[in-house]
Amino acid sequence: MSLRERLRQPQILVAPGCYDALSALLAQEAGAEAVYLSGASISYTRLGRSDIGLATMSEVVSTLELICDRIDVPVIVDGDNGFGNALNVQRTVRYYERAGASAIQLEDQAYPKRCGHLTGKTLIPGAEMVGKIQAALDARTSDDTLIIARTDAIAVEGFEPAMERAESYAAAGADVLFVEAPRTPEEMMQVTQAFAGRVPLLANMVEGGKTPLKPADELEEMGYSLVIFPGGLVRAQIRATRNYFSSLLEHGSTNQMLDEMADLTEVNATIGTDELLDLGRKYGAGEDPE
Repeated sequence: MSLRERLRQPQILVAPGCYDALSALLAQEAGAEAVYLSGASISYTRLGRSDIGLATMSEVVSTLELICDRIDVPVIVDGDNGFGNALNVQRTVRYYERAGASAIQLEDQAYPKRCGHLTGKTLIPGAEMVGKIQAALDARTSDDTLIIARTDAIAVEGFEPAMERAESYAAAGADVLFVEAPRTPEEMMQVTQAFAGRVPLLANMVEGGKTPLKPADELEEMGYSLVIFPGGLVRAQIRATRNYFSSLLEHGSTNQMLDEMADLTEVNATIGTDELLDLGRKYGAGEDPE
């Protein structure tokens, strides 16, 4: 089933955030039907820096390629603001699509962008964003590659201008709408009342962000089709990693953490070591094919 077909179903799609092939593999193992490759999480994990536009398109593409080579479920990827103008957007779409993206998210922030839940964002004109959406649609080679249009206008221009932008992005042909950082359940409901049933809507759950955290079933009742948890894994990983290093450096051993760790056998089972070794033997020099 394509991502487009899945979003037509009444049940909301939960897409956990990932940042590398292992985290994507574990999400798939847990039952995720799709994953979300967050630009913020790439900044956090590859650069050890904030989501303020430092991660490059090539860094996202290299991460995306590795993930798509390892898992089978659709990957929704953060395209930031396309890394420039409409021509840059087209290049981004081509690279992301070739790397295996099932959906590409583009936003109406100026360059350099920043996390949608940080202050100090600036926007491009709505008409320019419409042009970027049209450029993205023209650049994709498959209609199954979805273009997600995000507006960050609530924090900059206010709620009503954000809704006007979203309306124009839907009219431009965006496959999914993403109105970023509504501040109250009432604003979330206004978004769904305006667009649900016309175009799939994406909700973004950011722990400690500006939008109230809602479980998937409540978001589904509101009218959202897709919910992402882009940085949740990183936030969980920070706590787990701090605990691990603190214990190791205090005790000089991992013995105190063994109950919270996967041993080598579990790691090999998770990443498919036996299957790889079997495949290597199948293609080994001098061996007859089975």
